Amino acid sequence: MKRKLRMGMVGGGQGAFIGVVHRMAANLDGHIELVCGAFSSDPQKSVKSGQAFYLSDKRCYRSFGEMITKEKALPEEERMDFVSIVTPNHMHFEPAKLALENDFPVIIDKPLAFNYEEATILQKLVKETKLPFAVTYTYSAYPMVKQAKKMVAKGEIGAVRKVMVEYPQGWLTDKLEDTAQKQAAWRSDPKKAGISNCFGDIGTHCAQLAEYITGLKIEKVLSKLTTIVTGRLLDDDANVLLQFEKGASGVLSASQVATGHENDLMIRIYGEKGGLEWRNQDLNTLKVMPHGAPARLYRTGVNHGYLHDVALAHTRTPSGHPEGYIEAFANIYRNFAFAVNQYIEGSTPDLSLMDYPGIDDGVNGMAMIHAVVKSSEDGNLWTDVKRNP
Repeated sequence: MKRKLRMGMVGGGQGAFIGVVHRMAANLDGHIELVCGAFSSDPQKSVKSGQAFYLSDKRCYRSFGEMITKEKALPEEERMDFVSIVTPNHMHFEPAKLALENDFPVIIDKPLAFNYEEATILQKLVKETKLPFAVTYTYSAYPMVKQAKKMVAKGEIGAVRKVMVEYPQGWLTDKLEDTAQKQAAWRSDPKKAGISNCFGDIGTHCAQLAEYITGLKIEKVLSKLTTIVTGRLLDDDANVLLQFEKGASGVLSASQVATGHENDLMIRIYGEKGGLEWRNQDLNTLKVMPHGAPARLYRTGVNHGYLHDVALAHTRTPSGHPEGYIEAFANIYRNFAFAVNQYIEGSTPDLSLMDYPGIDDGVNGMAMIHAVVKSSEDGNLWTDVKRNP
């Protein structure tokens, strides 16, 4: 298709943190352009945000319902091609459902929905419509994470035995939700975040990353969620034992009160023949630990025969140059754009290299949140992770 894909956005207006990240990522490869949006639940702020993004006044909408209805009525050569949803959790479901019902593909921030029931409704709609649908589990889009996944799939570390994944942050060490800090306020509000803050926000990244790299589903969890800061309404610390299919076990630790840490996500995977280690704060390095041999460091962009095609396909800069957060987001947007193009053209997408987290990943994340919360509330008991087929 010899034109850019046209994107509509829900949420992400002026002053929003994640909206600008999505816009930069969507724009990075030149395949996508923002043409319209409903950027805030406040109609006036929505219109002003659209104007600040240099959009046509007639496509600065006052609500997502107005945007989807009016865009659907436009001629095919003018209307948006897909919707990007970058709102807080409680505002994911309705715009996603309406977009799918009106034949618009969707890319949405994680977690997928406010609760598991909403997630399964969206999953059913995606299966019925066959529309492209992506969830921005960003960390699975880094080149060295792709490399790790391929190495596990090819049996280079043998059968997976143990997974250790942790995500310490310290930004909620103080009760920021009592200040004007918007990100803290909605994440700690059960009416907006859902049943979990810490695990719902960053613990699901850990679980998705573990499943993505290993190719194994988490079947059972035993968890303890804790609210450490006095007066906070939702958890800010999570410790979870994991039982994977095929007998592998794991440990997941996520915290927003780990004083001094920023976004220090790390995963270690141990197999029969070796281990792998990747850390977000050294994201261009994959530590490879063969059994009985010295550890080796694999580096993004260094093509000396040890990197798999999928890692090279998601590498954007020469070796030794910083490559990170925006690029990983952009990998998801680029791969999603590829799928949307294929959908529009009526061909079957080949996602062997250009993979991205989809609707099932989103539902799995919601199933994990539900199981972890239930395990903790039931007194730290082993609990099945129930997923729709």
